[in-house]
Amino acid sequence: MASPIAATNAYAAMARLADPSGAAGVAKSISGGADGGSFGQMLSDALHSVAETGRRSDAQARGMAQGKADLVNVVTAVSETEVAIDAVVAVRDRVIQAYEDIMKMPI
Repeated sequence: MASPIAATNAYAAMARLADPSGAAGVAKSISGGADGGSFGQMLSDALHSVAETGRRSDAQARGMAQGKADLVNVVTAVSETEVAIDAVVAVRDRVIQAYEDIMKMPI
């Protein structure tokens, strides 16, 4: 399981990915504001970021197998990937829960 510090860093990275200028920019990108961004685009960017983290982790592991990478770097990369995937799974679970709550609402 990931440490709380690693999880905090992953959530901070996801927030910076959404908009490095702050929370006002996040609200603007969710609503499709002036920058043309959308919530779907933000999610797509986040998933691409997680995939890139996984690729970096794989590259570090290959480097370790070839004797070119440091063990600490490999463990750090794998931990970052684990935290990123845990964050994606948590968001997915929350989206599913929200959908189920909406489906239970009376019409």
